[in-house]
Amino acid sequence: MIYLVEDDTNIRELVLYTLHTQGMEAEGFSRPSLFWEAMNKSKPDLILLDIMLPEEDGLSILKKIRSGAMSRTIPVIMLTAKGSEYDTVLGLDSGADDYIAKPFRMMELLSRIKALLRRSTEMNQVQEYRLGEILVVPSKHLVQVSGEDVVLTLKEFELLCLLMESKGQVLTRAQLLDRIWGYEFDGESRTVDVHVRTLRQKLKDAGKYIETVRGIGYKIGKEDTAVRNL
Repeated sequence: MIYLVEDDTNIRELVLYTLHTQGMEAEGFSRPSLFWEAMNKSKPDLILLDIMLPEEDGLSILKKIRSGAMSRTIPVIMLTAKGSEYDTVLGLDSGADDYIAKPFRMMELLSRIKALLRRSTEMNQVQEYRLGEILVVPSKHLVQVSGEDVVLTLKEFELLCLLMESKGQVLTRAQLLDRIWGYEFDGESRTVDVHVRTLRQKLKDAGKYIETVRGIGYKIGKEDTAVRNL
């Protein structure tokens, strides 16, 4: 199930129609209060969230989603008329997994939704990664540093897992965009940089394992990474 929070009736109906024709279950909400009522009854697989809304803005809603124990791992794509780099970074810093500015092409939106859902499903593989103080269990969406839980957005989580899988290898920004977002991001490598920065901050001292390779991309780890099937 996909939840869409969008007060523009034309956009809401078009997106819902497109999702339904693709065989996806989706429900739209014109006001945040209606969305929260639905969230209290059932959690969706993904949320499409506008920023400019009546009652409550999208960024405020996003922060509440990320602070909820039962909702913090739900993938969120921001839909907004604001398309500047500042607004994009602000949305990603607030915990969004993706960001698409209006007017957008429906096929591009579908591609991003499918990529995000696919990566979310892949994270359920029964496997764990260890590096120094870091423990990652994808099947439980669990990250711990020195035994303490660390809360990550889905994209931050995917980024950490990919770096752990590729220990010692340099991954370019283009590779990270393609592997995690599942499409070319029109050269917006800033997206990767923002996620790496917030990931390092959340890992605190363990963020030192993520190395910047100037002019190329990122790699993780000077210690051996253990990958184990449970």
